[in-house]
Amino acid sequence: MRKDILTVNDLNVYIGDLHIVKSLNLLFERKTITAVMGPSGCGKTTFLRCINRMHELIPNTRVTGDIRLYNHDLFQLNPIYLRRKVGMVFQRPNPFPTMSIFENVLAGYLLNGIKLSKAQKAEIVEDALKKAALWNEVKDSLHRKGTFLSGGQQQRLCISRALAMKPKVLLLDEPTSALDPKSTAHIEELLIELKKKVTIVIVTHNIAQASRISDHSAFMYLGELVEHGPTQKLFTVPKDKRTEEYLIGKIG
Repeated sequence: MRKDILTVNDLNVYIGDLHIVKSLNLLFERKTITAVMGPSGCGKTTFLRCINRMHELIPNTRVTGDIRLYNHDLFQLNPIYLRRKVGMVFQRPNPFPTMSIFENVLAGYLLNGIKLSKAQKAEIVEDALKKAALWNEVKDSLHRKGTFLSGGQQQRLCISRALAMKPKVLLLDEPTSALDPKSTAHIEELLIELKKKVTIVIVTHNIAQASRISDHSAFMYLGELVEHGPTQKLFTVPKDKRTEEYLIGKIG
């Protein structure tokens, strides 16, 4: 079986006249966590959004190069199908405020008009909440609004919402930056457990977090991929001086 699940080849992203991501090449291995690091404005989030084509929602965006999911051209796939296979969790917890916890988990099915029996709904919700380590905390409150949960619980609810669609890849954009240290630790433990089932790509400017949870790391600077490789190696013997300067706090 192929080790890689996602390959990025000569990816360039332009928003208007700005060249945001420049000739990026990267490979993501199955059932690993890859941390994409770099200072603000270096193109990390734009790159992440390309992986499930969220960039198409930004006006005047143009992309060249390709991204392949299991060797299928990602830009030729049906976007709805793609976003079921490639889930995304954003920086701030964003449960749908009018929906209950139960409905939030099923939101992907509801919004795409996918019919489920009552038993199927119950099974999917329990499974997704257990995978997000949230079931025991909310199982008696499933029909309350998701917004009554704490920030850390809301972010785990958003992760369970993504997991309910049974994705192959989970994208996370600074998922703990709005959370307290205890909630951050919960999410980090969860991600380490989840990588047994799903490939994870996490954008973070938290260098300590990348070192704690990722198998591979990539460092971006001014739209370019400067360096990537096994996290332990990149952190201890970086090849590029810019990577070293970022890791010691001189850049960023």
